[in-house]
This record gives sequence, structure tokens and C-alpha cells, in this order.
Amino acid sequence: MIKKNDIYTCEITGTTHDGSGVGRVDGFALFVPGAIVGERVRIQVLKVLAHYGYAKIVEIIEPSPARIESDCPVSSRCGGCTYRHMTYKQELAIKTEHVRDCLYKNAGIEMPLPDCLPSPLQQGYRNKCQYPVSWKDGRLVFGYYGKNSHRLVPCTSCRLHPPVFDEIAAFLCDHLGRLGVDAYDEIQHRGLLRHICLRRAETSGQIMVTLVVCGDALPQEQQLCRDLCAAFPQVCSIYCSSQKARTNVVMGRHCRLLWGQKQIYDRLCGVELGISPLSFYQVNRQSAQNLYQLAADFAQLQKEDILLDLYCGTGAIGLGMAARVQALYGVEVIADAVQDARDNARRNGVENAQFLCGDCKSAVDYFAAHHIEPTVVILDPPRKGCDSHVIDEVCALAPQRVVMISCNAATMARDAALFCRGGYRLEKVQPVDLFPRTAHVETVVLLSHKKPDCHINVKVEFGEGEGKVTLKEI
Repeated sequence: MIKKNDIYTCEITGTTHDGSGVGRVDGFALFVPGAIVGERVRIQVLKVLAHYGYAKIVEIIEPSPARIESDCPVSSRCGGCTYRHMTYKQELAIKTEHVRDCLYKNAGIEMPLPDCLPSPLQQGYRNKCQYPVSWKDGRLVFGYYGKNSHRLVPCTSCRLHPPVFDEIAAFLCDHLGRLGVDAYDEIQHRGLLRHICLRRAETSGQIMVTLVVCGDALPQEQQLCRDLCAAFPQVCSIYCSSQKARTNVVMGRHCRLLWGQKQIYDRLCGVELGISPLSFYQVNRQSAQNLYQLAADFAQLQKEDILLDLYCGTGAIGLGMAARVQALYGVEVIADAVQDARDNARRNGVENAQFLCGDCKSAVDYFAAHHIEPTVVILDPPRKGCDSHVIDEVCALAPQRVVMISCNAATMARDAALFCRGGYRLEKVQPVDLFPRTAHVETVVLLSHKKPDCHINVKVEFGEGEGKVTLKEI
């Protein structure tokens, strides 16, 4: 019987979806954060459930050759990095294996899988961060929540994003602290400052700052803007977002511009994109370019193709492919994102694109009414994957190829299986790393319609004897 606080020695034989090592004691599975496959470790049991438990490392008896010293002092407590204790090569191997396991367990699919494509940058790649803030030792501090908690771990130097983010956050905490601004306490539902949100456009260097408050305004807002921009000239846009609800949703629905530009501008796959506080934009621009180029290659676009971009957001994926096709149609349920997509099309002189606000069903109705038949569909769903009715609607459109970009390998595998039942064949799956040092992995999937692309001519000949017919393929 495995009991809490017991100490055992075991070998690590697997890795969970969130990056913990898996060891077994008398057949009972224990999940061990920070352990690597192949290691022999001494562990202490922390929690026991019906079929598995959790443990921590007491001693590494036989370390893996892939083990390295973490270069972050808070990586064991912060909820951000999962694989900072191992080589990047080992991390990529784990991510490839995770996608392979999901395909088998969630879809019953076994197929050759190429290695996960590495990110060009493993440090400083994030162009967005959302710091929660707290009050500690008489001052405002910022950092990240510990794993599976809302306990703030102060972090003044995160290696995943550019150093200027930490500098701006430290400046704001010092400035607002001197003004007597309280940090928000989610238990008491009191305090003003909830989050400091920062975005950076890599190609232009422009930075957007959004201060999320449980209220309507900050004290001395205009003086704050002047002081911040004097200290950091690359700050081009400052917003205040009101979030008064008891929720873990960071941003409020509306953001008020305090100073500067409404948007900052970046380039992705040759397209200039405007970024607003609530816009979706991939946090790793350089790896996102590889991801979207791979999706375009999978799509095998021809000039006569009609491309449908579902879950199109602000149009980043489709606009990068518009020059290769006859027409682009983007569909998105968020009205503000649709307007951003239309603005991005105008900004880039794209004249063969049309963006529709609505769900997949309304898009299918629109295409039927206007006799439009998409030949290629691009899908970039949220982590929960595609709703089953969306897959049904896409199958009803019967495009020649479907390319799916997914940030969740489990739902990707589930959705790929549904497409296969709907008349498609899974051709390719490529894992891509957009989030180095974390457990997340993206995939690009190509599905092709099973119907033949050509027809067979048959010659009918009547031969000797009554009723005898010969069919000859020509």
C-alpha cells in the first residue's frame, strides 16, 4: 500500500502531458515533477489517489545524460517553465512522443512522425506577458503564479521574454507603489492593480502597456504615462483595462487608451499586422512564421483555389496566403477581430479577401447562397479543439484539403479521427515548438478528401451471346 510521506526508489519510465516524470512502485504510477526518463531517483510521496499519485524528488541516484542545471532561480516554483532542467534536444523528443501518444490513444492512429521542429529562439522569444501583482514587504511586486495555484512567485528576471519587460514592470510597481496603489487581493476582492500586461512588436520594437485594474482608473494617469514614456521611449501605446469581476480572466471586455497609438505593428509572413490589447497574436513570432509557412506548404495552394480560413482571428494566417489563391474567405465569431482582419487586409493591399462575422454554420449557409465552393480549408481552433458540428459542416463543404493548426495534441488527434470518419484521410502530422521550456507543443495536420480527383472512362461493348456486356477501361 503506497502511503503519503513514504520514500521509495524507482526508475522514471515515461513523461506526462504536463512534463512530469512517471515512475512505478509495485505497479502504482507516481508523477514526479523534474524527473527525466531513464533516471533512477529516490522520491517522497505527496498525494495518493485511487489509481495514481504525486511525489517529489529526494535524491537523483542515476541522472540522465540530458539533465542540465537550471539557469532560473525560481523555475522549480514558478508555473511557467517545465523543461529547464534538461537539454533542448530532450525536450523536443518528449514533445514528439507526446504527439505520437495522443494520435494513438485518442484516435487509434499509428503513423511515422517527423521530429518536432525547433524554435529559432529558446530564450527571450515571448512578445507578450501578463504579470499578476501582489503586495509584499510594504511594496508592489510582480511575478507569476506557481503551478496549479494563485500563489504569486516574485520573478524579476524571466528568461522567456525580453529583459525590457522586467524593467518596465519594475518601474511601474515602484511608481504606482509610491502613489499608494494597492495590489488586488482576489480572496478579499479588494485592491486596485490586478495585472501588468506587456506586448512587443518584434520587427518595429514598439511596446504596448495595459494596466488591468479592479476599478475605473488609476491615480495621476497622465503623469504616469509621461514618466513611463520618458524612461522607455519604445512604449508607443498605454491602456487601462477595467476588470471588476471575480474571475481569473485577466482582461476586461473594454480597454481605455490613456496615451499613444491604438495599435502597435508587427510583420508576420510578409504581412503587416495591427495588434490591439485584446488581439490574438502568436507569442513566438519567429517560430509562428515557420508554423504558418508549413501550413501553407501542406495546403498545396494553387491560383484557382478558394481558401476558407476558419477561426481566422485578425487574419494573420489567411492574409499570408491570399496572394497564392483566387479568393480568401475568413470566418470569426468575434466582431472586433473581424474588423481588425479587414483593416489588416486594407493595410496590406489585399483585395481578394472577405472576412465574415459568424460561426461555421452561417458561413456554410453564406457559401451555399452565393454558390461558393472552398477547395482548401485552414482551421486554427482554440485549445478545446473544433466543435463536432464545425467538423460536420467542413465535411459537408467537401474541400479537397483541410489543414489544421492545433495547440493541443489531444484535441487535434480527436478532431483528426472525426475528419477521417467524415471522408478524409490523414496525410501528414508535424509537431512544431512555439513554446520552448514549457510543456506546450503545436501541430500542423494535413487531411485530404478520399474522393478521387480524376475519373475513369469506360467503353461498353456488346459481345457474342444474348445479354453479354464487356466493360473496358480507356
